[in-house]
Amino acid sequence: MSEARSSGAGPLDLVLDIGKTRSKLLVLDRAGEVLVQRDRASEVRDSGLGYSALDTEGIAAWLEDGLAGLGGLRRQLASAVVSAHGAAVAAVDGDGLAWPVPDYEFDGFNERAPDWAQQIGDFAETYSPDLPRGLNAATQLDWLERHAPTTFARGQLLPYAQYWAWWLSGVAASELSSLGCHTHLWAPDAGDYSQLASRRGWASRFAPLRRAWESLGPLRPQLAQRLGLPSGLRVHAGAHDSNACLARYLRSHPRMTLVTTGTWIVVMAPGAPARRLHAELDQLCNVSVRQERVPTGRFMGGRELQWLCAGADPELANADDLQRLLARGVMALPGFETQGGPFRDRIGRVVDAAGDEIPLTAFTPSERATLAALYTAQVTAWIVDSLGGTGPLIVEGPFAHNPVYTGVLAALTPRESLLISTDPLEGTARGAWMLSRWTEPGLGAPATEGAQALGGEALTALHARWRKVADIG
Repeated sequence: MSEARSSGAGPLDLVLDIGKTRSKLLVLDRAGEVLVQRDRASEVRDSGLGYSALDTEGIAAWLEDGLAGLGGLRRQLASAVVSAHGAAVAAVDGDGLAWPVPDYEFDGFNERAPDWAQQIGDFAETYSPDLPRGLNAATQLDWLERHAPTTFARGQLLPYAQYWAWWLSGVAASELSSLGCHTHLWAPDAGDYSQLASRRGWASRFAPLRRAWESLGPLRPQLAQRLGLPSGLRVHAGAHDSNACLARYLRSHPRMTLVTTGTWIVVMAPGAPARRLHAELDQLCNVSVRQERVPTGRFMGGRELQWLCAGADPELANADDLQRLLARGVMALPGFETQGGPFRDRIGRVVDAAGDEIPLTAFTPSERATLAALYTAQVTAWIVDSLGGTGPLIVEGPFAHNPVYTGVLAALTPRESLLISTDPLEGTARGAWMLSRWTEPGLGAPATEGAQALGGEALTALHARWRKVADIG
């Protein structure tokens, strides 16, 4: 948590980033400097209806406390914008939430209707793979309608980011990046709701579409009065979190490939051909805040990195250990996580040049950290190549600070320049802040720097062998 500091005179911007793991409240000045940042671990609770639900009540109470605690900065707030994780849908009526917002990690969503694969239709319509649990929002809606039909019938439907915009403004809206993130509810090529959403009557229940940067109106009068906030504070529609991160680059880099890193490594390639996508490889199309389809691939890189580190600090990765591993022909063959990604059905192993398996205990901590960075960069490079993304290639998030990861990725994508974000504020929050001033001229380009390629010919040769041994083309 950072404490409020003086901003001098001038209007301020409120950013709410409602994440699956943590939620953040930030106050920024008009130059984009962070004056306040507070966060809270996200929780799950029992819905009372047979499924686990997101803790919206706890988040709301935390937000109210945080806003009330801003002191004199409260009166300077001029705008508010929300980003939120995907695979979550809310329903609101005159009394508030019509039913608790489902948690997409609820195991029960794996219980599907026998004809569910036929209902969701062709991948070419929605560009959404059929994902486990509730990672497709349509899966949640189908489950609710079958298991709690009377409750489900109540309320107007909103994507999760727009639920929090409604909480602030009282205006119900839907937004494209939130509807188009692997939901099975949106058809990107048609620019309309999917046949499934229309056939089941869900499309007509969603609130009207608004652009992510549009102002929905002022803050609710009751909320403004209770928390001492300006009654004229403008609330924007907001966006899906990964697409907010993408949005920060769209104005300055309309064609590029963005790699966002963390628990998931997500590769987003605006302008890449959708015909190259393969649902079985966990590839899909997101929809940008500008209604463009965005070919996307992903894997649980953060989890796989931790598995290969086996307790070692990832910051121990270094160029000298990389050269020693390359000289020995050491490779980590995919994959090490079963939750998503192109290699989720494989059993990963570490081998030497002869193909003999090596236990992780045979490596020093710095070697394990370096091997983990090498492997995650190789998978990232393979996804970039598979998507057919164009440069520049931009890396966001914690992996941007790992010189082995960025150095290997730069070497394996030689046709495109690799840029690393140097913004101290992570991309989702920065992108959301930029949406609050999207129509203003003069927004500066994101701060980046070039990456130094590592590995040379030894890396190129090992990567070719890695692809051959792993049989991934």
